[in-house]
Amino acid sequence: MDDATLDAYDRDAKAFADAWDTQPPSSDLQAIVRQFFIPGPTADVGCGSGRDAAWLNACGYPTRGFDASQGLLAEARRRHPKIQFGTAILPDLDGIAESSFANVLCETVIMHLGPEAITPAVERLLAILVPGGILHLSWRVTEGADRRDQHGRLYAAFDPERVLRALTTTRVLHNQQVGSARLIRRIVARKALSGGS
Repeated sequence: MDDATLDAYDRDAKAFADAWDTQPPSSDLQAIVRQFFIPGPTADVGCGSGRDAAWLNACGYPTRGFDASQGLLAEARRRHPKIQFGTAILPDLDGIAESSFANVLCETVIMHLGPEAITPAVERLLAILVPGGILHLSWRVTEGADRRDQHGRLYAAFDPERVLRALTTTRVLHNQQVGSARLIRRIVARKALSGGS
């Protein structure tokens, strides 16, 4: 995770969490989850305020949230005390065992990584899925060069091939870029079953 981005989230965790919690839920994300997620334990990697983890849990997917920011984790625990939250940092996700989750949600997180960390991060997200598990991955698309916002958060400009390269052993179920002012790329992939796809 980019250090300046992590510092920004820790420094202004309450303000970020308040802003996210007042935004309307992402209807396209929720539709994709309802279409593709399978029953079973679910991880929200980069859970922020915990809003999506709480929604997933309420929809019947027992969810655990993970984030790199201690400030955001404190906000998530305060706002959603019935959900389990823990520290995990992309690309390594130390402390999360392989084959632990039926579903992994990683919503608009990987653009905060340096381009060289994208492929290993996606490989690790797949590793924590059970065979046949579902990965939902999205990121804000930045054209041209990397940029930072007024808070100092990194928005990396990277070739989507860095993501697709890590998904070659999966079945991609959904791959779409949506939005106008802010482009979001969403990919849903099913991890191969042992000995098959």
